[in-house]
Amino acid sequence: MTHDLFAELPPEPTCESLMEGAVVLRQFALAETDQLLAGIRQVTAQAPLRQMKTPGGHTMSVAMSCCGEQGWVTDSRGYRYQPEDPVSDQPWPAMPEALYRFAGRAADAAGFPGFEPDSCLINCYRPGAKMGLHQDRDEQDFSQPIVSVSLGLPVVFQFGGLKRNERPIKVPLAHGDVVVWGGPARLRYHGVLTLKAGEHPLTGACRYNLTFRRAR
Repeated sequence: MTHDLFAELPPEPTCESLMEGAVVLRQFALAETDQLLAGIRQVTAQAPLRQMKTPGGHTMSVAMSCCGEQGWVTDSRGYRYQPEDPVSDQPWPAMPEALYRFAGRAADAAGFPGFEPDSCLINCYRPGAKMGLHQDRDEQDFSQPIVSVSLGLPVVFQFGGLKRNERPIKVPLAHGDVVVWGGPARLRYHGVLTLKAGEHPLTGACRYNLTFRRAR
């Protein structure tokens, strides 16, 4: 009986170093999955997911929304943060408290205490969606880390160097994994390989990614 009881407990989160300033907190979000998914539903009910266009006119394969004081957008005017949703011209939804507090705990566990995000980008990946290698450099303060949460279908995350042509390492990410990077790793290129078809019991045929940043 005791053995069966403990066998049902979720595994303890572990911290896996990728390089100086970057770690994967394996299964760190498992215990709070319900709250995080509820936060996603709350935000997207007010600011629905949409596929934005890059400045070059390319429609992104990933559908996005945002919450917090600042939201990241892309269109013919470029990449930027702004306080209003360009679809509704209303302020982005407030960041749910559960999401805000989770981001701070994850950053603290990764060695970046005191993180107070003012922006959370919600990405929804469907089979065939991907994210090319890029840097997060639209923020004003590069001393603040990035906290990236994976929910739903597994995917392969790419983490590269400070130049686009440096070969990235491939990091498999499962439901509940959290990647945090900052310090010397803050401006490294990163991306996501094409999501493969599948079905997750909590998210269906998709993967959600929450990316927390301090934009201003």
